Amino acid sequence: MSSIAAALDCHHSLLTVDSHCDTPLSLGFKGYDIGSGHACETLLGGDIDLARMKRGGLGAAFFAVFVAQGRRDPEGHARAKAQALAVLDRLDRMFADFPGACGLALTPEDAVHLHGAGKRAIFIGMENGYPLGLDLAMVDAVHQRGVRYLTLCHSSDNDICASCTSGSDPRTGARSGTDTGLSPFGVQVVGRMNDLGMMVDLSHTSARTVADVLAISRAPAFASHSGARAVCDHPRNLSDPQIAAIAAHGGVIQVPFVPEFLKPAPPDPEGSEAHSALWRRAKAHYTDHAIGEDPGVDAGFEAEHRRLREQFPPFQAALADVVDHIDHIVQVAGMDSVGIGTDFDGGGRLRDCRDVSELPGLTRELARRGYSRADLGRIWGGNLMRMFAKVLVRPRSPMA
Repeated sequence: MSSIAAALDCHHSLLTVDSHCDTPLSLGFKGYDIGSGHACETLLGGDIDLARMKRGGLGAAFFAVFVAQGRRDPEGHARAKAQALAVLDRLDRMFADFPGACGLALTPEDAVHLHGAGKRAIFIGMENGYPLGLDLAMVDAVHQRGVRYLTLCHSSDNDICASCTSGSDPRTGARSGTDTGLSPFGVQVVGRMNDLGMMVDLSHTSARTVADVLAISRAPAFASHSGARAVCDHPRNLSDPQIAAIAAHGGVIQVPFVPEFLKPAPPDPEGSEAHSALWRRAKAHYTDHAIGEDPGVDAGFEAEHRRLREQFPPFQAALADVVDHIDHIVQVAGMDSVGIGTDFDGGGRLRDCRDVSELPGLTRELARRGYSRADLGRIWGGNLMRMFAKVLVRPRSPMA
């Protein structure tokens, strides 16, 4: 590309797509206004709002319905189901409250239409199949509510599959248990997702789960927010053979902005727990009290957030590290195999891209490394939307 200015012009003309954002966590704060622009690096403002999406030239994003793994029994499954449906209710209210700024996208064509109308296209994914329990009908239920991909698991095994980090040593990533892969129920889940045209997300899943899904899925599968293990040896990242296999199956690997996934990080359990404890207290408070109800309380939370960032400085990575992963994935599997899944609002924050408004910096770095305008289009959503279109074809099961 001839100049950085041309790259930035290109960025704002593209339908850019981010495949994984945990922004619905912010919607859980009573009184949170996703329509207004918030300051970056704040506790209550998060990394994404509709105003900053527009400023950063992000045309479409998958907002994740995340439910943390809990007990695998009827009570735990019922609680997880209720939590997931509550998040979907909050997303429905967002669409109703901001019809001029965003809209629900169910297909790539919907995203193109919304982008043409100057709106942000919001897709819905579900991170962790735990809310399904052992109820296959829940796949249809969440699909009817707009969910278009399912991340099969999260940080622990569930009734669908094994997780890449279940029972793993946080220092080495080595698993202490057996990798059981996809369960018999998980086989049914993948088959039903194929029938419905839902994308199967392999991020967080174990090596055997990845292999099992690729062996049975009638549609491409993808990783919504995973890096290359050869660049950063983290259990959440994918090996070169996994990258090649996903790409050969028609899938894509969406690179995240989480520093620990981009380059080796020293463990900081004390800092992690301190930040998590603050988030839990804020979440509990704003379940009953709205942001803005007591400005002194809001300021107190933000002051503590700043203090913790000074006491336990977050491990940092940069956009150059993101592009290192993109470069590697392209080398392993080709230009059609890669995209962006920032994990904003879920840990995806960089030294030089602190929130969604600063995304043009990634396009600048890609152009600096020689990626063409056509390449930028593929990386910034073209590859993912092409794969999504193939998933929507819904090839019939031979057993149907």
